[in-house]
Amino acid sequence: MFKKFILLFIIHLFIVNPSISMEKETTFNKKLFDKAQAEGKVVIVSSWIKYCSSCASQMKVLNKAKNDGKLVDIKFDNIEYFSFDVTNKEIANLFDVKFQTTLLIFKDNKEIYRSLGETTENLIYEALKKVI
Repeated sequence: MFKKFILLFIIHLFIVNPSISMEKETTFNKKLFDKAQAEGKVVIVSSWIKYCSSCASQMKVLNKAKNDGKLVDIKFDNIEYFSFDVTNKEIANLFDVKFQTTLLIFKDNKEIYRSLGETTENLIYEALKKVI
């Protein structure tokens, strides 16, 4: 009986909150990161971990910004987006990231924004607008 309850709970969790099952992949590449900065682009780096719903929510907002390319009259087209699994210690140590759902924004070869657990579209877009 208990096993059946657990199985139903897990199935319900993925149906009710599909963002948990959102496919995540590491797109961070140091050479591409350095190249984007050298080209004067704004660079966004976000961290995630498997089965993290807040990570999936943050990625959903970032993907929307990336795919839309603009918000009202503000274009998000000079931005390079990267993400990585926070269990990848080499990348995590490079940015001193200790937790999933960490969002970093770089401009002019400097980190200018860092948040932990931010998933609100308005707040993430406001941070992007400030650096463009």
